[in-house]
Amino acid sequence: MTEAEPPRELDVERVLCALGELADPGTRAFRVGRGDWPLSGLVVRRGAEVHAYVNRCPHAGHPLNLRPHEFLTADSSLLLCHSHGALFEIATGLCVAGPCPGARLRRVPVEVAAGYVLLAAGVRAEAFAD
Repeated sequence: MTEAEPPRELDVERVLCALGELADPGTRAFRVGRGDWPLSGLVVRRGAEVHAYVNRCPHAGHPLNLRPHEFLTADSSLLLCHSHGALFEIATGLCVAGPCPGARLRRVPVEVAAGYVLLAAGVRAEAFAD
């Protein structure tokens, strides 16, 4: 089994990425779910904390990143919308600078198990379709 292949006891429909794929600090984009509107999001790791958000800027409604997996500022202290420069706290998703101060990224509940970042138990990707 490679790191990209989760153990059989995990629900592969919930797997977002392997924890080992995340630098510290680091981010990864993910897509999970079926149909016309799969959930597109990002996972961010800082220390022992892992957070996930829908990859959609609250200001303009488009993805935060321009290149795959690049969501952090140069000093890795904040999440960055590369289109308009909005800055978001990693732990809360709160916009602290840019065109949408006070707005928040939409949190995706996650858990870490067996070395993988998973959608939290009971969370369905379809619940994030707008």
